Amino acid sequence: MKKIVLAITISISMLVSVQIFAQGGPPPPPDNHGTDENQDAGGGAPIGGGTFILMGLAAAYGVKKFYNSKKESIEE
Repeated sequence: MKKIVLAITISISMLVSVQIFAQGGPPPPPDNHGTDENQDAGGGAPIGGGTFILMGLAAAYGVKKFYNSKKESIEE
């Protein structure tokens, strides 16, 4: 029972400390900042190419791990 109370107390204190030290969002950009209309923060940076590269590398790593595990089970 003491362990549960201690775990709950620590969890609540961590959540409160995160809320206390949390930083607010960035200020809004000024009107007409470089274009005829306001843009979202970060511009229009594409992230699709990097995502596909990371997914491909993760798939290759998974295939390698699967192949190695099958190879080890055959040797035993």
